[in-house]
Amino acid sequence: MNIHQIANHLNELGDKSDTGFFFDSVPIAGEVDVLQVTIVGREELPIFVSVTDDQILCIAYLWGENEVKESTRSEMLEAMVEMNIPMPLSSFSKIDDKYVIFGALSVSSSLHDVEHELAVLSDNSLEVINEMGDYLV
Repeated sequence: MNIHQIANHLNELGDKSDTGFFFDSVPIAGEVDVLQVTIVGREELPIFVSVTDDQILCIAYLWGENEVKESTRSEMLEAMVEMNIPMPLSSFSKIDDKYVIFGALSVSSSLHDVEHELAVLSDNSLEVINEMGDYLV
């Protein structure tokens, strides 16, 4: 599977996705090709998909370090660690100065599985931003 197969599948779904979402996918060429997936109505939270030999990685950027209240940073990090296990199919990480939420799938996953992961990751992103609002400026 590659990002172009995923893009074609998502863009051809229309209202046929059982997730209830409409996807818009745009491949971005680079050193590592990436697929930018937006869910209609949630354009401010795109998900970036990359495919390696071992996994399909889906990442949503949440906020930057500069958006965290310095006085509550350690509390926020603890809350994120506590949220990690009960949050379905997603985990937290940090890329440079950006906090992210991500999910990974096997390269042998079906296109339906990728759809499902993207929907769950998008839902989790919204929930996390809502839950962590007190820690952000």
